[in-house]
Amino acid sequence: MKYLVFLSVLVFLSACSLTAQQTEPSPVIVTSLPCNALEAADTDRLADTDHDPENCERAQEGVVELIHPADPIEVPLPEFVQAIASEPDDIWVYIANNLSLKIPLNQPRLDAQKKWYLKHPTYMRRVATRARPFLYYIVQQLELNDIPLDIALLPIVESGFDPFAYSSGRAAGMWQFIPESGKRFGMSQNWWHDGRRDVIASTQGAIDYLKYLHNMFDGNWLHALAAYNSGEGRVQRSIRKNKRLGKPTDFWSLDLPRETRAYVPKLLALADMLRYQDKYNFKWPSINNAPVIEVVDLGSQIDLAMAAQFAELTLPELQALNPGFNKWATDPNGPHRLVLPIDKAATFKLALAQTPEEERLNWERHKVKSGDSIGKIAQMYNTNIDVIKRINNIKGNTIYAGDNLLVPVALTDLNAYALNTAQNSYHPGRNNQGKTKLTYTVQSGDSLWDISRAYDVSITQLSRWNRMSRNDTLSIGKVLIIWSDSDQSKANTTKSLTYRVRTGDSLSEIASKFNVRVDDIVRWNALRKNKFLQPGQQLKLLIDVTKS
Repeated sequence: MKYLVFLSVLVFLSACSLTAQQTEPSPVIVTSLPCNALEAADTDRLADTDHDPENCERAQEGVVELIHPADPIEVPLPEFVQAIASEPDDIWVYIANNLSLKIPLNQPRLDAQKKWYLKHPTYMRRVATRARPFLYYIVQQLELNDIPLDIALLPIVESGFDPFAYSSGRAAGMWQFIPESGKRFGMSQNWWHDGRRDVIASTQGAIDYLKYLHNMFDGNWLHALAAYNSGEGRVQRSIRKNKRLGKPTDFWSLDLPRETRAYVPKLLALADMLRYQDKYNFKWPSINNAPVIEVVDLGSQIDLAMAAQFAELTLPELQALNPGFNKWATDPNGPHRLVLPIDKAATFKLALAQTPEEERLNWERHKVKSGDSIGKIAQMYNTNIDVIKRINNIKGNTIYAGDNLLVPVALTDLNAYALNTAQNSYHPGRNNQGKTKLTYTVQSGDSLWDISRAYDVSITQLSRWNRMSRNDTLSIGKVLIIWSDSDQSKANTTKSLTYRVRTGDSLSEIASKFNVRVDDIVRWNALRKNKFLQPGQQLKLLIDVTKS
């Protein structure tokens, strides 16, 4: 349901589905972009010299913002060893030899997408860097499930093969699942782990969903792909409508959202370019046709920094292969697995076998003080409540001053884990250069609307900076990132409170009492200055405690 746009500027080549995934599509943010805009695949800049307005409009259909929080990371992979002697050395060639979806001739929507891809070979080099560790595995899984190998190109359309990619519409991962659909197809989403970013879990989820859709639409892969993008209900209604009107029901004849009308052509354009590389004189960056990763069973939780040491990898390299983990360690409840370069697996297994489970995390003993709570302690050590309770055999929520609690803590500085940490992974982009990065701790009664008004930013900006949906519920104590024009941080000096209007109150009296401006009260509460306040009416106030 969505299309890939790189950070702040144009990228109309990649559809990012808010979905794989939803029976009814969520609203999309459509960005209108000029035909002569620059592609910015994070740092790449390539001028699009195609000035054909009609072609440009088709290529830009359904463009929505998708954020890549990090540049592609080159993971050290083993030297090439051909998997099967009779097969080609390059997996792109293997895929090209096994493509099966029919490519229509003289289809303007498909031609527009093809033209764009052909003019941006640098983009494919970035895609290949991200795809290199996972493409062979994905092809294997598709073949095991009897799914056309054309679908191996779908992560290019969805995310540019970026497992860290996310959208303001809450889609995440290489296959771009929204939270609800991720859960529907078996992807855990909790404090420790997001299965939508986990390449193993999300690939299986995408396969399961595509098989379900293929069966629903009686074996029609184009209908199934359209439904993967915009939801099965939308496609079914369009088919029924065409039947009532006596119109054809093939994909090209359906009345679908404009992003979906471009989504399927993007995939087919890539398949056609891959099948006929010589015809298009378009070189696909080579990827070895051999297994390069191994999924290793852990049996328990482990600190990611320790795991990286065992595997003789840097922490960012390990995280690039295991993007599903949100924090500094794997999920205590599983999945108890790591993806590793195949030539590093034996070394890792040996080190793991020599390390007892209780030594796979770093521990600190915390002496409970008056005023401590389990939640406060969890926040202090960047862990979560359930882990502390389970380790210390605490049944309820009561702890006593003087008690000693065992708490797992990160092995190294938390900044080292930033690639997987949501609040550290957002790159401000060109629009925020020169602005000040602030943090705001959510108070009781806060909403995104209130906070956006207080800092004079939009809800869309606030949600994007913090990888949230506009409709997400804020939890008390959650720390939000805000990019502000102001040089003065309000992060630790602002307190949110709700004031109940009393008989005789006026805006000026309330403003004077709390040392704020009338204009701010009006802005925070969307009031009209000339409208009388009503007794009992609740007003949201943001108070600078340094002035109290």
